[in-house]
This record gives sequence, structure tokens and C-alpha cells, in this order.
Amino acid sequence: MSNDPGSEPAGSRSSADLDARRAETEGEAERPLDLIEVAGRIKWFDVSKGFGFIVPDDGSPDVLLHVTCLRRDGHQGVSEGARIVVEAARRARGWQAFRVLSLDQSTAIHPSELPMARTHVSVTPTSGLETAVVKWFNRLRGFGFLSRGEGTPDIFVHMETLRRFGIAELKPGEQVLVRYGDGSKGAMAAEVRLVEGALPASH
Repeated sequence: MSNDPGSEPAGSRSSADLDARRAETEGEAERPLDLIEVAGRIKWFDVSKGFGFIVPDDGSPDVLLHVTCLRRDGHQGVSEGARIVVEAARRARGWQAFRVLSLDQSTAIHPSELPMARTHVSVTPTSGLETAVVKWFNRLRGFGFLSRGEGTPDIFVHMETLRRFGIAELKPGEQVLVRYGDGSKGAMAAEVRLVEGALPASH
């Protein structure tokens, strides 16, 4: 047995070398096996929530982008509309970005610069500014419904309409002011304003 303090048993050394060579040749030491390259644009990203989504160019399902993935590759955050290329892996709940290959923020859109009509349907308001309560809203799906009370038709509200008026999200029970008109699926919000100092409805 050697007295060299740096020596190690031959078996463990050869095993370690083999593992290192395998990692180098396969490049899969920490990488999932099913990585694919995805190019697309940022749908939205919320630093406070720690994640956002990428819309792939090829029409495949949205890809989850976590803030830790961004920061590991030297980016602090991204803006809606930015171009991005990532390596993504399939997870239990869908595709998730594993590594950022490139990021181009020059195409990013500031919320105030978003075009006025991104909802496919242009709605002309036929009502005055009325009080309504948020019945349901899903930010990931990009829409929700408002209610003016029992016995009245729900008012469809799109995320893009909210953004035009500086609103990032709505919560069920929250009171808002809305102007609405006839859309392709019934009543549709054309303008939404937050009620200053309003408390969530009790029903």
C-alpha cells in the first residue's frame, strides 16, 4: 500500500474515472434525458411569483420558465414579448425550461405599448360604467368573468382588456367598474377599472 496521502484504492479511482468519462461523453450528469430545444417568445413572466411561460414558435404547449433557471444562466428577469431559446424537458405537469440558450429582450413589449386590440374581437361598449364583482379569473388562461348580480348574464373579461387599463390580475370577490358590449360569446368587457378602497364582496 502506498504512503502517498493522495492515493486512493484502484477500484474507486477507476470507477470515478468511468463515471466522469460517461458524464463527459453523454453530457447528462445533471441533465434530463428528454431535452429538446424550444424557440419562442415570453407570454408573461412575474418575478414576484418566480415563474412565467414561453409560447413556442411551433405551436406546441406553453413551456414553464422558472426564475432559478433564468438566474442560473445570468438573467434576472424577462419581459413579455422577448425572444428566447431554451432546452426544455417534459415534467409531470408539462414542459419546463431547463437551460436558457439565448435571450433577446429587444423584442420585449412594455405593458403600456401593448396594442389596443389583441383579443381578436373588438367590443363597442353599450353600457355605462357599472359596478360588478369578479366571479372567476384565471391569469394563466388569460380570461375570466364578472357578475353584476344574480339574474344577470356574466360578462367575459380578457387579460388584454385588463392590461390596457393597467390591471395585472383580478381576484374572485373583488369589485370593479366595467363598461361592456356584445361580443361573440355574449356580454364582453370593453373597459375595466378598479374601485378605489373597495372591499371584496362577501358572496
